[in-house]
Amino acid sequence: MAQKPLKPCAHIGCRVLTREVYCPKHKPKDASRRSVAAADWHKWYALPIFKDHLRPDQLRREPYCRACALRGERRRATDVDHVIPHRGVWALFIDPNNLQSLCHSCHSRKTAAEMAAEKRGRI
Repeated sequence: MAQKPLKPCAHIGCRVLTREVYCPKHKPKDASRRSVAAADWHKWYALPIFKDHLRPDQLRREPYCRACALRGERRRATDVDHVIPHRGVWALFIDPNNLQSLCHSCHSRKTAAEMAAEKRGRI
């Protein structure tokens, strides 16, 4: 079987030739930052109750980003966020009163802040 051709490492400035995306020096550690428990409940987002009902209903009810609105901006919402992170609690996951519509950048910012707080042991 033929081998992949050598190409430069994808890390900016690295000129080491490799058959992978990154050379061994720059290869990312574990790509998944989710815990095993979080990976289990992350599948819930693909369930019909969320994908076909809760998410579209929330975006119809609140089509603009709630966080942007607090800053006086009007941006179309693309993501549905749990106000109180459910952390695998089914009742919080399916509670429509625990959902808010956010644009992608606001949702990413909120999620990053929650993950950082959790890493520091505050959640």
